[in-house]
Amino acid sequence: MWSFLGRFFRGIWWLVDALRRVVVTFVFVLVLALVLAFVLYPGPSVPDGAALVLRPAGTLVERVRVNDPLGIIRSGGAPVAQTSLPDLLEAVRAAREDKRIKALVIETDLLAPGGLSKLAELREAVLDFKSGGKPVYARGERFLQGQYFLASIADEVHLAPDGFVLLPGLARNVSYFKGALDALGVKVHVFRVGEYKSFSEPFTRTDMSDEDRESSRVLLDELWQGMRERVAGTRKLAPGALDRYVEDYAGLLQATGGDAARAARDAGLVDALSQRDEWRELLKARVGEGGDGKDYRRIDADDYLAAVRAARPHENARVAVLVAQGAIVDGAADDDSVGGDSLAAQIRAAREDEAVKAVVLRIDSPGGSAWASEVIRRELELTRRAGKPVVASMSSVAASGGYWVAAGADEIWARPETLTGSIGVFAMFPELTEPLARLGVTTDRVATGPLAGTLDPRRPLEPALAKAMQLGVEHSYRRFVEIVASARRKDLAEVDAVARGRVWTGAAALRLGLVDKLGGVEDAVTAAAKRARLEHYETVWPTGEINLRNLLLRRLMSVVGPVGITSESPLARLVGGLQAQAADLLRWNDPQHLYGHCLCDAP
Repeated sequence: MWSFLGRFFRGIWWLVDALRRVVVTFVFVLVLALVLAFVLYPGPSVPDGAALVLRPAGTLVERVRVNDPLGIIRSGGAPVAQTSLPDLLEAVRAAREDKRIKALVIETDLLAPGGLSKLAELREAVLDFKSGGKPVYARGERFLQGQYFLASIADEVHLAPDGFVLLPGLARNVSYFKGALDALGVKVHVFRVGEYKSFSEPFTRTDMSDEDRESSRVLLDELWQGMRERVAGTRKLAPGALDRYVEDYAGLLQATGGDAARAARDAGLVDALSQRDEWRELLKARVGEGGDGKDYRRIDADDYLAAVRAARPHENARVAVLVAQGAIVDGAADDDSVGGDSLAAQIRAAREDEAVKAVVLRIDSPGGSAWASEVIRRELELTRRAGKPVVASMSSVAASGGYWVAAGADEIWARPETLTGSIGVFAMFPELTEPLARLGVTTDRVATGPLAGTLDPRRPLEPALAKAMQLGVEHSYRRFVEIVASARRKDLAEVDAVARGRVWTGAAALRLGLVDKLGGVEDAVTAAAKRARLEHYETVWPTGEINLRNLLLRRLMSVVGPVGITSESPLARLVGGLQAQAADLLRWNDPQHLYGHCLCDAP
């Protein structure tokens, strides 16, 4: 029996040891493959007479989230949800003067809904490309509104025979939770300054306030008018043609027997209907065949940009473009937020870098912590005092805390479609005494002062604390207005008249003196370089730290190609939006519980 047990356990140990060696060998081979892929994989080359292909996947962003590649592999291929707008702009600008690039091809099927200003900025870069005499071709299996807005800039727009062009216009839908909170017995105490500061209204109302409805109507009308005029202009449509398509879509479908693709073609929105193989053959005829004869001569934007950057000479002087993307939080940041301390450290590093001669802060944020916003603004102010120009460039949203940050710059640029302003401050405090009482949970206390332990959702809000919080909000609002007045060289009353929490488009903000000029990030970089008196310079985009493991894995994945690119259903977008809102609330960590946050999503 002892001999049998000995053989049994020796066999178990042999299996465990063999498995260990297999795992170690596998990991070693994997690491070796990653290193070889990173070091030995040749850079892309640009074929002569090629078409540059833009096929943005997911949402256009200022800075792509650094996903964990191992997580992607474990999940079997998570959706690739983001495309860098700066990368696309750089590729299109470079291609305009590149004699190797013959045409531009845009395919929008993977593009997700996102900020109108980003699409408009990319659209203008494509328009500049066209001005160089090179053609632009676009196709979609179907076109949602944002996808068509981008594609409509092309010289020739194709649609799948079974596709459609959907142009419903712009809308703003807000969920209100007061009824649910009342049913649960939850009280939400709100302290704010500004009748247009609507961020807290979903927790205290069941519908839009008159002020929020008025402001939203003005914003949407202005944005829609600009979008409609651009599409009609590039498609050479009569002023009322696009309006009829939007307002009488059902009637147009009825006239074509329900054929949505033919209705779009008859309305002049697309030039032709083509299958995928027909599209490919058309591009072969227009651009030329590739080396294998199976496809047209082409290069994707990522490969083209890598080739261009590798051949570009480095300059000693630099303009650093830092990105503030997401809600502003106190302390460090994650991939979906702007950390006050994290961004301040990046600004400080740029200020102390002798090669960096100017700083551009690209803002795509609805705001957040008032404390963190001031930490960032102060670092920008110190950078200006050190003699380095600072220019703020507003993307889709730069409101409330986002505008607070921008006030630290020498000069502010915005897109006409940017949502900005929302100069206001609020605080919220939930009271959970009633729902806890229903569960039989009570709270008692011992304290050394009248306000000790009172900021606790298990207890009713003390009137003295409520008064203190309102006074704090009013003081922070005055501080906000003073900062803006000083930065914009205006009287306090003049700033207060356009503040009160109201949101403005970039075009309106220019008229009101809240921004200096209209333009995109490249315009802001040029302005910063001019202020620094630079003729030759390099634009750099400092990013957060990426560990070696992720760097190697991402390079390997770039070799094998993207995985798991999917489109979301409306239900998935709804659930994802609610999850994102909940995650944002959990990030709220202002030490004084004061927030400059805007309830404004980029349409």
